[in-house]
Amino acid sequence: MKEQVEARSLKEGRYILIDDEPCVIKSMTHSKTGKHGSAKFRIEAIGLFDGTKRSYVTPVSDKVYVPLVERKTGQVISVSNEVAQIMDSTSYSTLEIKIPSELKNVVEVGKDISYITAMGQIKLDVRT
Repeated sequence: MKEQVEARSLKEGRYILIDDEPCVIKSMTHSKTGKHGSAKFRIEAIGLFDGTKRSYVTPVSDKVYVPLVERKTGQVISVSNEVAQIMDSTSYSTLEIKIPSELKNVVEVGKDISYITAMGQIKLDVRT
């Protein structure tokens, strides 16, 4: 899911859709109004799920899409190879999430863990 907002309302650390991929804004630069044009924003962002660096240039008054990102928590029910089965803390539904190699020692059965959902994708969100 996504919503439309004006580019001037964006801030660093927030989210934006670039090429239909949810991204975290890392930096924003603002150029002044030119003789024949409007002021522009240059947005540098990193993909939330793929880690790819992307840039986007848009007039300040234009509308851009922002993904609806939800942070949820759940309990790890089981771990097998590279997949963790997690039960959501609020809806009690179960889902399977691939465990990144750097988080294999953090994910343990019985522990509560947080995850991010956006645009139909899911990612573990373990802050160490």
